[in-house]
Amino acid sequence: VSSVPSHGLRAVFDDAKEHLPEGAVIVSTSKGIEEKTLLTCSAVLMELLPKTFHRRISVLSGPSFAKEVSRGKPTAVCVASMDAGVSEAVQKTFSTDRFRVYTNSDLTGVELGGALKNVIALGAGISDGLGLGNNARAALITRGLAEITRLGVSMGADRRTFYGLSGMGDLVLTCTGELSRNHTVGKALGRGRRLDEIVSEMKMVAEGVKTSLAARELSRRHSVEMPITEEVCRVLYEGRDPEGAVMELMTRRLKEEYS
Repeated sequence: VSSVPSHGLRAVFDDAKEHLPEGAVIVSTSKGIEEKTLLTCSAVLMELLPKTFHRRISVLSGPSFAKEVSRGKPTAVCVASMDAGVSEAVQKTFSTDRFRVYTNSDLTGVELGGALKNVIALGAGISDGLGLGNNARAALITRGLAEITRLGVSMGADRRTFYGLSGMGDLVLTCTGELSRNHTVGKALGRGRRLDEIVSEMKMVAEGVKTSLAARELSRRHSVEMPITEEVCRVLYEGRDPEGAVMELMTRRLKEEYS
């Protein structure tokens, strides 16, 4: 099981690869995109590991705060890989009466959903930090899902994946849950704190901080409109005032909902 933060995955597995036993199944729970290469975590592993491992790489993702899982709270997630047999083996290994695992054949979609929801959670946190209310948070979640889906489909993912556990499920949890690191960072930004101060005080990694730049670059590479991601990046890295970011989103050109 690999739970390495996405920005450290390459370095860790570059050292670990010679110690992996033949026939091992790798279960990745990392949720991010490598900033320089724009690769998902499974794609990074495939670059580093021999081809004999590729079909045994799987991704476990979905709405699951580790603290609640460890306390036996009911949780449902999904597992995806290139090989249905591998997904089924992981499903059977991890499933309990408190931890339900579904299989999914869309490796790309499952990973993108898990990574990109962190960026939207930063936006939802900023909104809550500004005190904009429940309506605004609901709008960010819904429109965030729309831009995640647009990018995912353009990269070959199945649209249905984003309405499932690793898409909408994880997005709602991360944008609303008190245990969400990304929402916590966004909330502090909305209250006027600086990013470097916030991150320096954290003991855990908020993946969306780094993933936001990769997500913006992917949107440009695939010519996909992702306005929330764009504004999150501007707040994080370009000194954009959070209230100005909200105004930019609210005054964009009017359009059809599904266009």
